[in-house]
Amino acid sequence: MATILSIESSCDETAVAILKDKKELLANIVSSQIDTHQLYGGVVPELASRLHVQNISIVLKEALAKAHLSIDEIDAIAVTKGPGLVGSLHVGIQAAKTLALYTQKPLIGVHHIVGHIYANALVNEIVYPCLCLVVSGGHTELVYMEDEMQFKVIGTTLDDAVGEAYDKVGRVAHLPYPGGPIIDRLSKQGKPNYSLPKPMDDESYHFSFSGLKSAVINLAHRIEQRHETLNVEDLAYSFQHAALDILVEKTMRAAKAYQVKQIMLAGGVSANSLLREMFQEAAKKENISLSLPPLWCCTDNAAMIAMAGSIMYDYQMFSSLDLSVKPGIDIELESRGGIDHGDQRAWNIWEKKFSYLVNCQKQRVFKIRRFAVIFHTLQTLPI
Repeated sequence: MATILSIESSCDETAVAILKDKKELLANIVSSQIDTHQLYGGVVPELASRLHVQNISIVLKEALAKAHLSIDEIDAIAVTKGPGLVGSLHVGIQAAKTLALYTQKPLIGVHHIVGHIYANALVNEIVYPCLCLVVSGGHTELVYMEDEMQFKVIGTTLDDAVGEAYDKVGRVAHLPYPGGPIIDRLSKQGKPNYSLPKPMDDESYHFSFSGLKSAVINLAHRIEQRHETLNVEDLAYSFQHAALDILVEKTMRAAKAYQVKQIMLAGGVSANSLLREMFQEAAKKENISLSLPPLWCCTDNAAMIAMAGSIMYDYQMFSSLDLSVKPGIDIELESRGGIDHGDQRAWNIWEKKFSYLVNCQKQRVFKIRRFAVIFHTLQTLPI
């Protein structure tokens, strides 16, 4: 058992959490940037990075104060290493490495999606083998887990993530960012008056939402050409059912094929009320256990990183202090026994994929930001 301090900064939330013995969440502080990014209709990566630099020390201090702990009472530092926005991830990793170096405590680099999956463990016991549907703005994946910290991706999106499709449809309907929660709410008032195709309705476990998105754009264009008014509630209803029906159908089919004992949802779209209702009905019909993450930890937060970090701590899946950002890392590489988390040479293949980071101009920006993060982080320590 251990007390884990975790940092999450993969996109537009600066978050720090402290979890004791996998059970007691002592602090879970989240500083959201959504009000800022709403002005631009989506997340602006450079702006997100700068706001992380401003917020990281404040959030860290608040978490330690709420937990009534000093940094010396922490057993390990967990941090999101990827996937995510490069600049945003960079801030969290530099802060975590500073803390780990100062305290001489283990550093644990956590895959962002592993965190989302293990958010379920904050409220439910995970029963293996299980199947997790990960649905967010950047991911749509079916992940089979034969045992703890064992990941096999059996299905993924071939283009847009489902959350990304929600936001794009929201823009077509002139809805504020983010579009997902608004479409979910409006669909309750709508009717199936618009015909939209079921996306990638085949025998695979893969998904595709670009065609559905294009169908919505074409529908809106035809209505505009006829000088008619688009019924946003009806569009929300038709889009939601088309997008979510296929998610439920393929997940339930995979659950039967892999003979899992439990189905889990993870990611921001798992907060969607219709998706939760549909899975509750399907799981009850098939007599399969269903785990739904609490609404407060569907979106990005550090509590889920702390839970994943606690499990990795038990297996001593530690990272070295030369841990770097992994913006597109494969979740299967995170499987227990799959790689040596202390050996950065195992990541060379991924480093090559992101060789553009050696660009001199970006490197200068990262160096300046690195020093700023280290400076702000050191301000929170009793030096």
